[in-house]
Amino acid sequence: MSAEEGLPPRRRLAATLCIAVGIAVTVLDAAMVNVALPGIARDLGISPATATWVVNAYQLAVVGLLLPFANLGEVLGFRRVYQAGLSVYVLGALGAGLAPDLPFLLGCRVLQGVGAAATLSLTAGLIRHTYPASQLGRAIGINAFTVASCSAIGPSIGALIITLAGWPFIFLLAVPTGLLVVLVGSRALPEVPPQRRPFDLAGALLTVLSLASLILGLDLLPVLPLLALPILALSAGSFWLLLRVELSRPLPVLPLDLLAIRPVRLAVAASCCMFGAQAILYVALPFHLTAAGRSVAEIGLMVSPWPAAIALAAPIAGRLSDRVLSAWPCAIGAVAVAGGLGAAALLPPGPAMWPIMLSLALAGIGFGSFQAPNNRAMLGHAPRSRAGAAGGMQSTGRVLGQALGTMLVGVCFHLGLSPALVIGLATVAAGTAAALSLIRARGGA
Repeated sequence: MSAEEGLPPRRRLAATLCIAVGIAVTVLDAAMVNVALPGIARDLGISPATATWVVNAYQLAVVGLLLPFANLGEVLGFRRVYQAGLSVYVLGALGAGLAPDLPFLLGCRVLQGVGAAATLSLTAGLIRHTYPASQLGRAIGINAFTVASCSAIGPSIGALIITLAGWPFIFLLAVPTGLLVVLVGSRALPEVPPQRRPFDLAGALLTVLSLASLILGLDLLPVLPLLALPILALSAGSFWLLLRVELSRPLPVLPLDLLAIRPVRLAVAASCCMFGAQAILYVALPFHLTAAGRSVAEIGLMVSPWPAAIALAAPIAGRLSDRVLSAWPCAIGAVAVAGGLGAAALLPPGPAMWPIMLSLALAGIGFGSFQAPNNRAMLGHAPRSRAGAAGGMQSTGRVLGQALGTMLVGVCFHLGLSPALVIGLATVAAGTAAALSLIRARGGA
């Protein structure tokens, strides 16, 4: 079977399982660590605000390194970099589970972030080389289903593990699972021939500096604006220098060559908007429901239709995008998200729970219908030789959208806007994603 047709069916199944389990390990980590923060703060004798750096250290490493690792995967080979990244992640997880104090734990979390960046940046590229082009949407739908399912069950699993064994086991349980994926993946994952070109080290360093300082500055902007503004200025300056450097590169770390492709550019922009809407919902809705007297258990139940509906819709939409123009399910899905979020913002948060739950179910179905076809557009319109860069750009767009959405909520809360009004801004973001998808549909992509 040729490279264009992907792997043989039996090996394709093994590779799909490896990729899905690798995704699950990192997604469950992110979902469970948030639940573990109170216990970490208590056991290490630190404040809740300080404990949030257990999450921030990981995220900063991931954000800054997604694009450089995608480029490195093209130079050294996808499987080699993916396997090395997962091994580094496992090493960081082992250290985090055994950490005696906060500095050691933060160092291990950075190590985990480095490993996660390598695996996440190359996941889409490995999928592109695992499946034939005619089944690419189906494969991306499986990926979206895995992410949504793990996001939905992660907090519950984390709470159970913490109750039975303590927070260190959240990290330690990733060790055997990750090692199994490394072992099986060494034979099952596709071996993509490396490209004979040097690694763009200057571009990689500038990418890390510009993106990491952007996320850090946005995170600090609502609470420490005098510190955040110089950091954001550093991000802007390094990004300007990055553009100067990368414009002269034929295959840059910052994939300007892919952004020059109109369907890819529109899909990336729509993805940023949609994940920004998701972040706004995740942050603002609990405040909206808490103000109405809802308990934590009630809030968890009311939010659960969102990821459950995504898990249901994403595989179906992925298969559909193999048969129809992918922009149409993206546009219809984004309209459904905007409608569901708009209803959630306008509906009273009590006394009945089901109206908001139905609204979030509608929005979740729309998000799942959007996500897989939109990711297919990013991968499918990029040259096969640039599958690594396309995957890195896909992950970076998602993280940037989430960061911008979270920052917008913080700014709105500091301005005294109500949570319901802030959720209304998520409707605007989803509507923008719908408009961008319609523009792509008019162009036949």
